[in-house]
Amino acid sequence: MFTLTPESSDDWWEVEALYDLCFAPGRTALSSYRLRDDVPPVAGLSHVARDRQGILAGAIRYWPVRVGGDEALLLGPVAVHPTHQGEGLGGLLINASLRSATESGWQRVMLVGDAPYYSRFGFSRLSGVDMPPPTNPDRILALELVEGAWTGVKGPVTRAI
Repeated sequence: MFTLTPESSDDWWEVEALYDLCFAPGRTALSSYRLRDDVPPVAGLSHVARDRQGILAGAIRYWPVRVGGDEALLLGPVAVHPTHQGEGLGGLLINASLRSATESGWQRVMLVGDAPYYSRFGFSRLSGVDMPPPTNPDRILALELVEGAWTGVKGPVTRAI
């Protein structure tokens, strides 16, 4: 049993420690981090999951970006503490936060990740967009929260602020 809540400023460093634990050293050197530098996560969409003892078990963040001038959400990172992996927590975080994004009026979401994992949530390969290098174009995935939201959206991915 997990409790999901929007991430608060009090959660920030605990979430950062979870990301450090779950991802390789140098994670902040990835191209997607250039889009996050000095930009706050989208309020209300970034969530934390805590277990029955109140210990952080997982987290997900979203960031505002622009794709050729159009607004989009950049999903990531999503992480689950190693002691809770395989329990469906990643899927719970993704599904709950995507519902929140839809309810908040967002139209489109993108990420850089593994298609076999994210395809079960409806994500598919996105072409015609240019992430900051180095990014493998095969790992750029997208999801429409509103039908047709990615139609005609092309160009460079840039910071929203």
